[in-house]
Amino acid sequence: MAGSQQEVGPPADPADPVETVEAVVRRQLGAALGGRRGMVEAAVPTLLFTLTWLTQRQLTLALMVSVGAALVLLAVRLVQRSTPQFVLNALFGIAIGWVFVRIAASRGGDADAQALAYFLPGILYNAGYSVIFALTCLVGWPVVGFMVGSVTGDPTAWHEDKQVVRLCTQLTWLLALPCVLRVAVQAPIYLAGTSGGIDADAAVAALGVLKIALGWPLQLAALGTMVWLLGRNHTPLTPAQESG
Repeated sequence: MAGSQQEVGPPADPADPVETVEAVVRRQLGAALGGRRGMVEAAVPTLLFTLTWLTQRQLTLALMVSVGAALVLLAVRLVQRSTPQFVLNALFGIAIGWVFVRIAASRGGDADAQALAYFLPGILYNAGYSVIFALTCLVGWPVVGFMVGSVTGDPTAWHEDKQVVRLCTQLTWLLALPCVLRVAVQAPIYLAGTSGGIDADAAVAALGVLKIALGWPLQLAALGTMVWLLGRNHTPLTPAQESG
């Protein structure tokens, strides 16, 4: 009797295997994004940095306010004993931005150049992800497939099923799209601001707004499209242990 309890229905044990690829991907994407709270925690430090710089014109103060906000969010997470992963991600992003600010300063860049440099890591980050996601799709090993593999226990067994590969390729392209759009919109503004094509303050303001507007809202749009695509399919997930 116990061996026949593989029918679809509410699992009695959270450790029970997931029955479809779609369910695996939905769960993994939800964990990766951190939900609404994780997205807000990522946006607040950038918003405060931009507002402080535009109103006070003091780069050190803007960085301190940004870090301070992230530390407050981190303290709340620790008090509530919930995962600090997404706040730590925000702090890491601020730290990388500060490094680029210092590099700009060491090269003789003025305050405007340093403020613009704060946004350069995000542009490079999205450009890198765009290339990686695209390459994995083009070579037939889409990133989302490894999300499936991390759950089944075999990182590559999913690749034997062409239906799964096709679904994972579509989902990986959808993950890449927000990154491509961010680079396409933000990179020209950054370049125009650093070259004097547009006012540096206007460029900083635009980059700050776009970093937030093209952040979680765009990610949610992509996720919504993924959910729609996943809802149209019901691809069986074969447990890795069956091949042993």
